[in-house]
Amino acid sequence: MTEVRFYHLTERPLEGVLPVMLEKCLERGWRAVVRGTDPRQIDSLDAHLWTWRAESFLPHGTIRDGDGSAHPIWLTTGTDAPNAPDTLFLIGGAEATGETLATFETATILFDGHDPDAVARARGQWRGVLAAGLKAVYWAQDADGQWVRRAESG
Repeated sequence: MTEVRFYHLTERPLEGVLPVMLEKCLERGWRAVVRGTDPRQIDSLDAHLWTWRAESFLPHGTIRDGDGSAHPIWLTTGTDAPNAPDTLFLIGGAEATGETLATFETATILFDGHDPDAVARARGQWRGVLAAGLKAVYWAQDADGQWVRRAESG
């Protein structure tokens, strides 16, 4: 059963959290799709993933790079997933139906804890995940930016 993870960002921004998560996916041999709503945010992430660490980069692609099947990480604002991903990351308010989420091993919803609209949207997504019969896990950052599991369904 798909596990949907909710990450409540309060101490570190998306640009500091997402690359670490993507790196862990690659270490597991997983392919990932990152779905956003804002093309400018996707462009910014595209640039950031090439330079996020001085000693390495995260191999990825976007629609501008042609054949998506060759990329272990795919960045998009659409529903495309040409790289046969194991996991889905939803950022910037992107959403997916329970039926779509169920096609992945895991799905991760990252949301800005300082934005009341983003928090409200994540609560709605949590209810949708539960209604779809999927497992939901809520993670929050402590004052040091470390992740603490705060809740899970079933």
